[in-house]
Amino acid sequence: MNTVRTTSKAVHPVDEILPIWLLGVYGFQHVLTFYAAAVIVPILVAGALGLSHDTLEHLIEADLFTCGIASLLQAVGIGNIGVRLPLLQGVTFVAVMPMIAIGTAAGGGIVGLQQIFGSVIVAGVFSYFLAPHFSKLIRFFPPVVTGSVILIIGLALLPVAANDIVAGRGTTTMQDPVQLRNVAYGLGTLFCILGIQKFFRGFIGTIAILLGLVCGTLVAWMLGDAQFQDVSAAPLLTIARPFYFGLPSFHIVPIFSMIIVMIISMLETTGDVFATGAIVKKSISEKDIACAIRADGVATAIGGILNSFPYTCFAENVGLVRLTQIKSRWVVAAAAVIMIVLGCIPKLAAIMACVPLPVLGGAALSMFATVAVVGIQTLTKVDFDNQNNMIIVGTSVGLGMLATAQPHIADNFPHWAQIVFGSGITLGSMSAMVLHLIFNHFMTEKPQKSAINTHETSVTVEAEFVSYPHTDH
Repeated sequence: MNTVRTTSKAVHPVDEILPIWLLGVYGFQHVLTFYAAAVIVPILVAGALGLSHDTLEHLIEADLFTCGIASLLQAVGIGNIGVRLPLLQGVTFVAVMPMIAIGTAAGGGIVGLQQIFGSVIVAGVFSYFLAPHFSKLIRFFPPVVTGSVILIIGLALLPVAANDIVAGRGTTTMQDPVQLRNVAYGLGTLFCILGIQKFFRGFIGTIAILLGLVCGTLVAWMLGDAQFQDVSAAPLLTIARPFYFGLPSFHIVPIFSMIIVMIISMLETTGDVFATGAIVKKSISEKDIACAIRADGVATAIGGILNSFPYTCFAENVGLVRLTQIKSRWVVAAAAVIMIVLGCIPKLAAIMACVPLPVLGGAALSMFATVAVVGIQTLTKVDFDNQNNMIIVGTSVGLGMLATAQPHIADNFPHWAQIVFGSGITLGSMSAMVLHLIFNHFMTEKPQKSAINTHETSVTVEAEFVSYPHTDH
């Protein structure tokens, strides 16, 4: 008996394998959280390139299928590929505008897609080989940088949730008028989630997001605002085929543009890995960052082969881990399997697509806000008596919100600069890194220590295990 108890305590919650039915339920909750953001990129690209509805359907199916493969690589891992944390993978929003620019410059249509896929494959291979070198920069990611990046990610995602609540036409367009009915669905879903979290503990409390989405969708269906007739029209089975749209084409300028996208994506992945490490109480090392970026690179290359796009860690699901406190990476593995199935069975994907946007927005609002809270928690480790740190956090958050609140600010910049100035997450994250170098390295004799060397994050894995009994779930 004593031996069994010791073994149980030696399993970190990240590595704990839950019962199959729990993995299924928690994994399905991740998929619902992730679904709207997962399909929006192919929708935007298809619309900009003038692609047919059938082509769009295939892009969505390929996206879901590849999301599953990418998430398995990140959460389960193979060798030195994958950080083995509960991180779900999805197509990075940073790539949207560059891919549209590549596709339209090629004349749109299938020819545009072929150039996009060619640049995506090369950028993925580039990321894989750059990973160990990029990870050496981890010493430049102390709490003042990682906290700022995580806070900016959470704040920059909130307009996405707000846009869903008002059923808007995108975060670049102010919705007017706003339908009170949509606001009621969004806030109703949010209040439902809060009520479940307040009055229920244990299993029910951990699936509050899922229950809120189900309740919101049922109410919308009863009031005639959720339709399921498209489910019967969806095909029963499909298989993701490599190079479905023909062989990709390779051109220098598109490849260079996509490499810039992947470098920026590495910054986002680094922030998400640090955020998840803080949530699950695991220290993040240089090796962890390299493994996470390698997984992004391999998944991105596979995405180009399977007719999809660049992949990165999704902050939406980091927020879900924070809310539910379900830390097992095998839950994300279960979600990955579900996504692969959804990519092969369009009818199941069509059912999930019936969740109204305002309902998704209400759930997303609570999750995105928790990502920002993780950033605030990280910033509590920063010495704000040091004026330099005040400048770094204030300026980087300010610049991040500038690009978020005024997304058209980058419209007249050159294409390469639009990648940076067109994203609040990208602009804010790069600002935090650069300002930290300027104020805490080049302008001082005693630079701040790296986050991975501080006492708070250098706790050994064995010590962390003891603080997490097997009965957490």
